[in-house]
Amino acid sequence: MERSNVAILIPAFNECATISKVIKEALKYGEVIVVNDCSKDDTSKISLESGAVVLEHNFQKGYDQALNTGFNYACKEKYLALVTLDADGQHDPKLIPEFINGITIGYDLVVGKRCKKARFAENIFSIYTKIFWNISDPLCGLKAYKIKSFKKLGHFDSYNSIGTELLLFALKSGFKVFETNISTKPRKGKPRFGSVINSNYKILRSLGLSFFYN
Repeated sequence: MERSNVAILIPAFNECATISKVIKEALKYGEVIVVNDCSKDDTSKISLESGAVVLEHNFQKGYDQALNTGFNYACKEKYLALVTLDADGQHDPKLIPEFINGITIGYDLVVGKRCKKARFAENIFSIYTKIFWNISDPLCGLKAYKIKSFKKLGHFDSYNSIGTELLLFALKSGFKVFETNISTKPRKGKPRFGSVINSNYKILRSLGLSFFYN
């Protein structure tokens, strides 16, 4: 797939320490879109200087709404595929070609599978998707999508699903989904979803709500 047909979407909140390196590596494989979720640091400035298109939120909307903003932009710009990538350096951008190749050969969605999950609620969510669709890591932030899957649903997220609604829609709709093993690096800075209790609550809430959508 041509580089110009690929958008690499990075949601970011206060990631000035890591985002430049992530952007510069990702630019080798596609156009980089950073959604700055009202950061208080220099995330926006550094992202622009590093070569990314930067979309700004005027107030903090959260991870899923940042991805909604990026998907809507990518859809209007007529990209054929979109890769989501975390800004904190946990995902190695060198993995991107493998994900793009999965889309190129016919998969609608490619999901990263981490060797270790950070929270017990992630394991519970994974049991559900493993039993029904043989997907072991639905909450991995590194995924690749054909834009047509987004267009079919009409949005990326509608209930703060922590990046799982479009994946679950694709699985329930019979789209072709492939999971591939990835390695991750330790996160620098505070966890994206807050304290252990809060993050586990958000994940279990997302799992519960998923039964009522799609």
